[in-house]
Amino acid sequence: MTNDTALTVHQTARPHGFPTPDHFAFVESAVPHPTPGTALVENLYWSVDPYHRELMDDVPGGFALHASLEGRTVGRVVESREPSVKEGELVFHRQGWRTHAVVTPDEVRRLPHFDGVPLSAHLSILGGTGLTAYVGLTRIARLREGEDLFVSAAAGGVGTATARLARLLGAGRIVGSAGSAAKVAHLTAEVGYDAAFDYHDGPVAEQLAKAAPDGFDVFLDNVGGEHLGAGISALREHGRVVRVGTVSQYNDPDAPPVRFNHADVVEKSLRLEGFLVRDYRDVQEELYEFVVPHLQGGRVALDETVTEGFESIVDAFLGMLRGANLGKTIVRSPAAG
Repeated sequence: MTNDTALTVHQTARPHGFPTPDHFAFVESAVPHPTPGTALVENLYWSVDPYHRELMDDVPGGFALHASLEGRTVGRVVESREPSVKEGELVFHRQGWRTHAVVTPDEVRRLPHFDGVPLSAHLSILGGTGLTAYVGLTRIARLREGEDLFVSAAAGGVGTATARLARLLGAGRIVGSAGSAAKVAHLTAEVGYDAAFDYHDGPVAEQLAKAAPDGFDVFLDNVGGEHLGAGISALREHGRVVRVGTVSQYNDPDAPPVRFNHADVVEKSLRLEGFLVRDYRDVQEELYEFVVPHLQGGRVALDETVTEGFESIVDAFLGMLRGANLGKTIVRSPAAG
């Protein structure tokens, strides 16, 4: 690819089970030019997320075949024909898996500069990942100081952000599940989990009972399936389930239904609620105010797996689906510096 060439990633077929590189194609074109009222952004960081796998299927709102994939992206405005979007500005947009994007003012959000905070944070703990965790804890679960928490897929982007933020919010004991012994060790040594277990080592309900024998108050679930059933059963009275994702079913549409004692919901006065983070954009400034001082002071670290080069974005996505990441998966352009 030359300086005059742009790359986009297209989905070329619907996967059955896990996607492969054959489901994608890199498409070259000339770098586009902005028209009046638009600006050209050179993308610097790309987010790859579990929800991308769900949108690869033939579902409402899913990705169209042979078209650029959507996704969260941070870039720099390199040419503008719109006075409100100035050249040199750093912006967030959702035009996704492409090296360059032509955007309108309504399609971008200007990013604030925070001394000592890497730009990649706007795709991890300061971006949709952190906002998901923050909204889940403060708006959906309404976590109270001293309450205990269980998090599934605890080593992923939302899982690591949840523990970091829950600790700042005064949570009591935090327990997580992950997919390997190395991830379990990382969660307890680096992220702030009090206990964690590898869900491959046995039934989730049994391992959860050992890790949290007295139960817990809040369950933030990224997985669904067996984790959801076990988590509901282990909740205390007035417990809350925050449903964020169902990653266990993204590559297995024939997964068995969730099994749990439905009477628990009534007898323990439980609440289960899901949400879409896009409905809580008004909380973004609050997230900045809450987290940025802790990032600058070193109390919160960034949990990111960063892959170099746009040409690696498909590999990064497939690796994330197979659990190769710790924290948020991000792809970085050499132009990011």
